[in-house]
Amino acid sequence: MRYEFVEGWEQLPKGYEHRDVAGVACDLEDRVFLICRSDHPILMYDNRGKFLGSWGEGDFTLRTHGISIGPDNSVWATDDGNHTVRKFTPSGKLLLTLGTMNAPSDTGYDGKDTRTVTRAGGPFNRPTNIAVGPKGDLYVSDGYGNCRVHQFSPAGELKRSWGTPGQGPGEFFLPHGIAVASDGRVFVCDRENDRIQIFSPDGEYLSEWTDTRRPTHIVFDAQGRAYVSELWWQPGQKSFRYGPAGDNPAIKSGRLSVYDKDGKVLARLGGQPGENPAAPGSFAAPHGLAVDSRHDVYVSEVTWTFAESRGHVPKGTHSFQKFKLAS
Repeated sequence: MRYEFVEGWEQLPKGYEHRDVAGVACDLEDRVFLICRSDHPILMYDNRGKFLGSWGEGDFTLRTHGISIGPDNSVWATDDGNHTVRKFTPSGKLLLTLGTMNAPSDTGYDGKDTRTVTRAGGPFNRPTNIAVGPKGDLYVSDGYGNCRVHQFSPAGELKRSWGTPGQGPGEFFLPHGIAVASDGRVFVCDRENDRIQIFSPDGEYLSEWTDTRRPTHIVFDAQGRAYVSELWWQPGQKSFRYGPAGDNPAIKSGRLSVYDKDGKVLARLGGQPGENPAAPGSFAAPHGLAVDSRHDVYVSEVTWTFAESRGHVPKGTHSFQKFKLAS
């Protein structure tokens, strides 16, 4: 599988900007929805990159985090700044709220360092992403201030939660991205443990994939292939799996990985030795992704938060890119 960077796809209107694009999703019509940390939280495009409008102004914090499209074309948005996951129509009408606005659960979290989470809590403490299962159940990864996955009914009733702090099976250190396969298995990006854990629809641990690096989000295409966005370990940081990051140039840019249903790598973009993360087609801070009906891939990046503000990339580095599947 080969992908080509599509230059100039996003036709961002004059006066709009997004230093961080937290997530991206494609609806049933291949419209593209971005959730941004900006004055215009939700941006909409057609599949050619034409701007269709924005909504959510004043309704989100500057810690928007994830976005997903339901089977009814509804838009699910997570906001870890106000501890909610909300369901909207494609035009922005609020339909349902999960969690209590500005009321985090008690997990011992100090508000800054994920390592201070000492116990599992209920929904939510800085939730990260949501996925809709084949039977309509809702699965939320509750990550920065918690260590759990919460399963809700289609109507929003809590059915069960699982996860505790740690590195063992069924334990999490920042559950960050989540997706449900067509057979109902739940895939969770256990970001700081450098793995993707796989569970039954009811939360039973099944297995894990470890050929990944700080996975941030995961989505499936119609053929069951899994697409994963991955961050990199910065100098001075330490991975439980890979050890100290050091100054190895091979890990100074993010990447995108494509896996088959068994976890075998089919393709990788980015993450090459000596790669410039600010160059078009490379990755500074991949945080979310989406795949449309043509198998084209859209990657959102939290460039300012993760890389630019820390001096790893220059001002104005890309925060959203499209890649076309080469014929």
